[in-house]
Amino acid sequence: MAKDAIDTRHYDVIVAPHITEKSTLLSEHNAVVFKVADKATKPQIKAAVEALFGVKVTKVNTLNQDGKTKRWKGAPYKRSDFKKAVVTLAPGQSIDVTSGI
Repeated sequence: MAKDAIDTRHYDVIVAPHITEKSTLLSEHNAVVFKVADKATKPQIKAAVEALFGVKVTKVNTLNQDGKTKRWKGAPYKRSDFKKAVVTLAPGQSIDVTSGI
């Protein structure tokens, strides 16, 4: 089995693209932002992005985003915590996150 072959575990690592104003601005600097699994490591994220999208990843930065406390009908609740990965691609590479895999 080839190293870059698409494994079903890659789909468990990358949860969804994270599309915000800030992540759109990062795309000008050849970076893409994904929501990833809580236990995902940087090497796993790099392997998953390279296998699923067929691009070369130069750097992966991760952060744990705490969920905000909100109110609904006066009652407080907390949004879910999630892990975010900022994936920097090699020059000349790009990912269109609006289209599916």
